[in-house]
Amino acid sequence: MAKFLLEVSYTAQGAQGLLKDGGTKRRAVASAAIAGVGGTVEAFYYAFGENDVIVIADVPDNQSAVALSLALAASGAVTSKTTVLLSPEDIDAAVRKSLSYTPPGR
Repeated sequence: MAKFLLEVSYTAQGAQGLLKDGGTKRRAVASAAIAGVGGTVEAFYYAFGENDVIVIADVPDNQSAVALSLALAASGAVTSKTTVLLSPEDIDAAVRKSLSYTPPGR
């Protein structure tokens, strides 16, 4: 499974829903949505600042992450940013790959 960071901000409509439903219900809804694409929630936090919610989720693949992102965007209740998270082992595997690259202008 791939790991993703979701940074979510409520629109006015979304904030009204949060006021109505409360934080634990919204966490349950988010967990169900992620489970719907075959994933699980590792961490779910509310936050101050630019983002209202921070989620770390394990999702099977990029297509599942895109499906989740599209569902969030289509709701109109939130805006979100999704970032692929890489483990130190992922980086170790990447640096062992050999490739040839010539920078522009050389």
